[in-house]
Amino acid sequence: MSNAAQTHDMRSAGPESTPAATAVPSTPSSERQGPGQAGSGHAITLTTPIKRADIEDIRIGDVIFLDGHITTCRDVAHRRLIEYGRELPVNIREGAILHAGPIIRVVDEEHDKFEVVAVGPTTSMRMEKFEEEFIERTGVRLIVGKGGMGPGTEAGCRKYGALHCVFPAGNAVIAATAVEEVEDAQWRDLGMPETLWTFRVKHFGPLIVSIDAHGNNLFEQQKRLYNERKEQALTELYQKVRYIK
Repeated sequence: MSNAAQTHDMRSAGPESTPAATAVPSTPSSERQGPGQAGSGHAITLTTPIKRADIEDIRIGDVIFLDGHITTCRDVAHRRLIEYGRELPVNIREGAILHAGPIIRVVDEEHDKFEVVAVGPTTSMRMEKFEEEFIERTGVRLIVGKGGMGPGTEAGCRKYGALHCVFPAGNAVIAATAVEEVEDAQWRDLGMPETLWTFRVKHFGPLIVSIDAHGNNLFEQQKRLYNERKEQALTELYQKVRYIK
């Protein structure tokens, strides 16, 4: 496709686009954990376009694999949209973004043919100050990155219906194997890491849900649990080593 700014519609995922969410294995919603509790960790396949109803029963700790389309979108793209008011040249409504700066090999520059060498996630927290408004303005459903995010993203996911997921770090080459084709490249003036690369993917994952559509945050819950256990462990330890003091 041309490098000129144009809208690439992620919502056209072909015949594989239905159903949008498939649990493997499926778990009745009556057996799922309630709001605020971690999910069962079972695998779910989501296919773009993703409706809000497709993610309502997904909980933090669940594992997702993505079919369809995902667009890399990191620091500068967020700033252009939120701070400078420039509309994204890619339609990500009901779609997915990846906080990442991939390594791309040019196969045919004239015909915009590319190959993904590696696509590892970058730290999502850098996008935290933009993410709530970003979700509102773009209608994105699935955000993938590295590490947790904060209260702004929690609010955005809760109010507008989205998920933040973590792709395990150190697996950039493995992630690239799930990319079937690079379908579009926008804002190439930003350089390879910041370009908006749109990938058609199959079984892209595992993606661990860190913030669900109810605003529950796996990282924050685990942090609280750790601190509770730490205090108990330290109390017991101090009893054993009190002779040192």
